Amino acid sequence: MAKLGQMGDVVNVKQGFARNFLIPTGKAMRASAANIAAFDAQKAQLEARNLETKAEAEALAAKLDGQQFIVIRSASDAGSLYGSVTTRDAAEAASEAGFSLDKKQVALMAPIKDLGIHNLSVRLHPEVEAKIELNVARSVEEAELQAAGKSIQDLAAEEEAAAEFEIQELFDDIGAAGMDDFGDDDAPKASADDEEA
Repeated sequence: MAKLGQMGDVVNVKQGFARNFLIPTGKAMRASAANIAAFDAQKAQLEARNLETKAEAEALAAKLDGQQFIVIRSASDAGSLYGSVTTRDAAEAASEAGFSLDKKQVALMAPIKDLGIHNLSVRLHPEVEAKIELNVARSVEEAELQAAGKSIQDLAAEEEAAAEFEIQELFDDIGAAGMDDFGDDDAPKASADDEEA
């Protein structure tokens, strides 16, 4: 157990935690004299098995570390998701890319509720951890832009600035055309007397 102790450690835990989780799942046993003697007899085999699983986890971590996975979700224009992205979504995205992950292995402090690139940690073994990135976007094109370093807010600001520029150009063109029309009518006409002088 990552936060509790290493294999073979004798630790104190609450009765309910031991009775309801640790003992039924086989992660621990009561520290009686008989259980300690049985563990010592199997210790070499258990440590060998632990080393094998740790080596497998390290090999997977080397491939998985730094990978970016795309999750497509519906979101508002401001970038807020209509739902949230959970550990299950992260595990499914990794599984689609060919990595075998369980949602229990993905560590997420809080559900992801906005678009962007989010860093997650994956605990493959109590002693092995990998870091992955989850690119949450509305489309694959948007995910590619985010991966290039542009945020949704930056893209929205650029689109708004471009629209305002086009509107301003349109008004400038209309205003210039209006000035041309009115410019000829407002100019004083030269009279015959002015021409003689």
